[in-house]
Amino acid sequence: MKTEYKRLKGSQSFRQRLLLATLSSTPIIIDDIRADETWPGLHNHEISLLRLFETVSDDCHVQINETGTKLKYKPGIIMGGTQYRPHDCGVSRSIAYFLEPLILLGLFAKKPLTITLKGITNDSKDPSVDTFKSTVLPMLKRFGVPAEGLSLKIESRGVPPNGGGEVILSLPVVQSLSAVNWTDEGFVKKIRGITFSTKVSAQFENSMIRAARGIFNPLLSDVHIFTDHRSGPQAGNSPGYGISLVAETTTGCLISADTAISHARHEETAGLEDDSKEGLMPPEDVGRGIANILLGEIAQGGVVDSTHQGLLFLLCALCPQDFSKIRVGKLSQHGIETLRNIRDFLNLKFVIKPDPEKQSVLLKGMGYGMKNLSRKVS
Repeated sequence: MKTEYKRLKGSQSFRQRLLLATLSSTPIIIDDIRADETWPGLHNHEISLLRLFETVSDDCHVQINETGTKLKYKPGIIMGGTQYRPHDCGVSRSIAYFLEPLILLGLFAKKPLTITLKGITNDSKDPSVDTFKSTVLPMLKRFGVPAEGLSLKIESRGVPPNGGGEVILSLPVVQSLSAVNWTDEGFVKKIRGITFSTKVSAQFENSMIRAARGIFNPLLSDVHIFTDHRSGPQAGNSPGYGISLVAETTTGCLISADTAISHARHEETAGLEDDSKEGLMPPEDVGRGIANILLGEIAQGGVVDSTHQGLLFLLCALCPQDFSKIRVGKLSQHGIETLRNIRDFLNLKFVIKPDPEKQSVLLKGMGYGMKNLSRKVS
């Protein structure tokens, strides 16, 4: 029997296309991947993501043409299990780029997944592994994922350009997710956070904390930011530092913001007076800046921050054939692209209703009815 392939074009939404193709067992062909660009074809992190999908799947077929501008992908069975060989994520994107699709694959695998990922743990492009641990894992629990067997352990830190970080992800398997009615943001009751530093003075962390607390303390008394100074092998291969902040509301919503500073991101500090010996952005500016970004995310409203809208929509879409109702702030570009991909692969549409009173957006949609057929109902 001839395999029918869904034909797509371009490099946009590569991660989600791959994920939704796998979960819906849809073979795909993607043409014209950066065909007209200076560096045509798939990038290193995209090839690494394909290899990761191959690692956790059985009978998965990947064909890439010589120029890397055409991909033929036939999904296999998601096996999961304990992977004894670490997966190298490279240094062009951080580990969090790989974690988001990996958790959704792992939940519907045949066996609980445990895997080690190596690469960049903190940068300014993707969410940090700290934010993933403090925000995404609790979000999964809201959709019925059991806490037992769900963990992310940060073995070592790694920042650009040379990485050197390592994390261990453990995921349970579920028979299905649970639909949610999640529209009450509540009020912020506390701020939690963590700073890190690698191959620079631990004082950088204290400076970031002081600056962030200077923003929050007039507004809120319950503010705790922890430190994580790493040295030796646990500090990875490059100097850097950063901060991850999470605001928790009275209804259990978690709103996050983070950043990391390293030599590879030095161009972002152009024009700033640089008073540090390492040539990195002053930590006071980092702490103050990320605190203000978090306040902006809180002001936007919604049960998640703008970074996690896409993941929230995917979780709702993968629920049983039952309605989920959620509230978000202004729809992000990534959120809009996610809704389009859900429509294209799962044939699902959300009803989107602006709520002018709360200056937010309500979404209601029925799940795809995703079930893990390898799990028996107890």
